[in-house]
Amino acid sequence: MKINAILTKREAEIAELLAWGAAKKEVANKLYISTRTVENTARSIFEKINIQKATELCVWWFCTKFDISFDLSPVKRAIIASLILFAFTQNILYVNHVERYYRTVRNERTLYRQRNIIRRNETDFDYLLTA
Repeated sequence: MKINAILTKREAEIAELLAWGAAKKEVANKLYISTRTVENTARSIFEKINIQKATELCVWWFCTKFDISFDLSPVKRAIIASLILFAFTQNILYVNHVERYYRTVRNERTLYRQRNIIRRNETDFDYLLTA
């Protein structure tokens, strides 16, 4: 992996989007270019950096963008990975909690409305029977 590879402006844009996990088709739609152009540019990026996989591109991009040393010991890498994983997990758990809360509130409102409709119908029916 070449640490100090220089990318063109377009290659840098595509590398950033791919590093964040966008599919090649999504990159093409976002940048208003063809999917084939994205594939060719990605191939060029991989050759310049001397990598073969998108995960390696992700590692390279984040390490160069945030000035993280490539020569970290395995212990430091594991600690950093754990912290990042913890941060993402907390965010996902919070979002799921909020969604579950709003689903519960929505379901309770629906049940309340249904009960009121049934009660109204029952009282209307009783009124008709007594008349």
